[in-house]
Amino acid sequence: MNDDAADLIRVVLADANVLYSRVLRDYLLYAADQEVIAITWSAPILAEVTEHLELNVAGFDRAAGERLVRAMNRAFPFAEVDPGEEHWHMLDGLSLPDEDDRHVLAAALAAEATVLCTFNTADFPAEVAKALGVEVLTPDELLSRLVTEYEPEMLAAHRTAITALNGATDESTVAALRRAGALTTATLIAHLLGVE
Repeated sequence: MNDDAADLIRVVLADANVLYSRVLRDYLLYAADQEVIAITWSAPILAEVTEHLELNVAGFDRAAGERLVRAMNRAFPFAEVDPGEEHWHMLDGLSLPDEDDRHVLAAALAAEATVLCTFNTADFPAEVAKALGVEVLTPDELLSRLVTEYEPEMLAAHRTAITALNGATDESTVAALRRAGALTTATLIAHLLGVE
């Protein structure tokens, strides 16, 4: 890890739409294993993830969702946050494009997150996020920064992602990143590995 890593470590609250993707979830979790980020979420965020996986992924049922949540919380026992009244009060008077996303900001505050990682950046206006001290980044923006700043650690995270998924290769994982919308990250990883 870089000598100035302590200054760069981001506390990341991952939104449900990011954790839904296996490859993005893996990269974030393994980046946390490499201690380049601290990953956080809330119970409602995980419930949204498992609900959508159950609806959209063949063979993914309630039991699979419970196993996923248990595994994530076991691997990162301090990741799950539960916003208190003080966090909800900090949002009083703030207007959001989608009021259903208020719980995500409350979780970010409870986690003392510096980054909110989401595909729905438009749902978290810059002025609101700035007022709360949170930077809103897409998964590709966050992961590509991490690859650039922590190349050895993120290559280790990539290797772990491949090892953890039966039959995965450098090429298939880079392709999965592209399909998940992490185009810049995929290009950076492919360049570092010398693959297409």
